[in-house]
Amino acid sequence: MKAPSPDVEAFFDPATNTVSYIVIDSRTRHCAVIDSVLDYEPNAARTGYESAQRLVDRIRERELTVDWLLETHAHADHLSAAPWLQSRLGGQLAIGEHIKTVQSVFGEIFNAGPEFARDGSQFDRLFADGAEYRIGDIPARALHTPGHTPACMSHLIGDALFVGDTLFMPDYGTARCDFPGGDARTLYRSIQTIFTLPDETRMFLCHDYLPAGRTSYHWQTTVGEQRRRNIHVREGISEEEFVTRRQARDAELGMPRLILPAVQVNMRAGHLPPEESNGTCYLKIPLNVF
Repeated sequence: MKAPSPDVEAFFDPATNTVSYIVIDSRTRHCAVIDSVLDYEPNAARTGYESAQRLVDRIRERELTVDWLLETHAHADHLSAAPWLQSRLGGQLAIGEHIKTVQSVFGEIFNAGPEFARDGSQFDRLFADGAEYRIGDIPARALHTPGHTPACMSHLIGDALFVGDTLFMPDYGTARCDFPGGDARTLYRSIQTIFTLPDETRMFLCHDYLPAGRTSYHWQTTVGEQRRRNIHVREGISEEEFVTRRQARDAELGMPRLILPAVQVNMRAGHLPPEESNGTCYLKIPLNVF
């Protein structure tokens, strides 16, 4: 039986090269929002909602009901706007169950203290590998695809797969694996699992960084195209070859520009750290850790 095909609308945030999605069951007008962005100006430590407001406006324009606010992982390159969206649109906020590992690791790095829960309770739902859910009448399944982080989940919604940072466009390759809890060998195996899906499965990516030689941004491909053409992990590239190349590439990369604010917020499901006695929220900067 042919998988149902949701309507997918993409919203590109040029400040972080992030693509957020509204995934829609057109018949019931129910939807999910995937990987939303909270605007953040690092020089002033100021947050804003212009990117997230675009999602709100479009959902209201189409008179959609939000079932889910999905995070593919605890992002290191942008802050999540999921709680702000939830307060305006409803829906359940969800992430993979291994966010607990991420919270444990980064809770220590940021010395978050005992008041920071490391059990994933900031989210409404923690998906296990293979967990099934629905967006309207369209069946969906969460797939644990670790390697970039321990908590990475891909979401197969009808004939559309949302892979977060696991894969980029074929001419850019795959996610880095040098964050705490990342592992190149694990990423390779996760991608091989993705490659068992039908070639025609539409694949939607969380970022595009415009590699040399390309002049326009792209964030949609297919499983078959990735399997045949991805420069890091296409057919014929062995696990050992991939691991060697990925580790060498990661050793050359600097940390993402927003990793320190992003992880502190995203490990809290997009909530800011608690206000201190003067009514202000503060983010920490751990010296000489990364």
